[in-house]
Amino acid sequence: MTTATLGGAMNIVNRGGGGAQRTVLITGVSRGLGRALALEMAKRGHTVIGCSRSQDKLDSLHSELSSSAFPAAQPDSNPSSPDRHLFMNVDVRSNSSVEELARAVVEKKGVPDIIGTINRNNRLWEVPVEEFDTVIDINVKGIANMLRHFIPLMIERKQGIIVNMSSGWGRSAAAQVAPYCASKWAVEGLTRSVAKELPSGMAIVALNPGVINTDMLTSCFGSSSSLYQTPESWAPKATTMILNLTIADNGASLSV
Repeated sequence: MTTATLGGAMNIVNRGGGGAQRTVLITGVSRGLGRALALEMAKRGHTVIGCSRSQDKLDSLHSELSSSAFPAAQPDSNPSSPDRHLFMNVDVRSNSSVEELARAVVEKKGVPDIIGTINRNNRLWEVPVEEFDTVIDINVKGIANMLRHFIPLMIERKQGIIVNMSSGWGRSAAAQVAPYCASKWAVEGLTRSVAKELPSGMAIVALNPGVINTDMLTSCFGSSSSLYQTPESWAPKATTMILNLTIADNGASLSV
């Protein structure tokens, strides 16, 4: 099995070839890209481990996985059965919360193989300190917390591919979203550095999902965000790409 993680700062680790059954750990799974990716992974028969700070939305996702699109069956006979999935209320900004997630994942699902916010538009000097801290805590510290607790588990198996969710604004810049740009540039740097630290058999990449019609995009582009693809149309392409990553991709900055 293989596992992945996605979120406002997405990290994913992939241990096998594109056709192998995976266990995918996705942070920020309650909405947007995280939710769409979780549903697509489950539809393809992979086990999903999801976390979010919204219990109601986690319950809603679990309910959707129990719908007719995911026929009920014995867990061992149907990888898409909701019993094969695990959802937890986790705040990735909290090291202890992520530590609890890692412990629960190992106990209930084994070691994962795949481990993946923005401020309101404003000039940097007008961004409230609380907003700046939130963006950095989720997009940078959230990834660091996930890597801190899951990379050692992957090293024990000497295999795994980690995908950190970056952005086009992690490779360029824009006015009035400086905290977000700073956080995603940090993701790119963090990814490249960790790539040099991982042992043979493992890899880490930064993935730019492209421009997607999410709540975040609406906050930046307003009604024109509807001109861009939805998370649901993005997820099949992203899933295929993620599942086919190999150790040869270590340190790469990729785009869907």
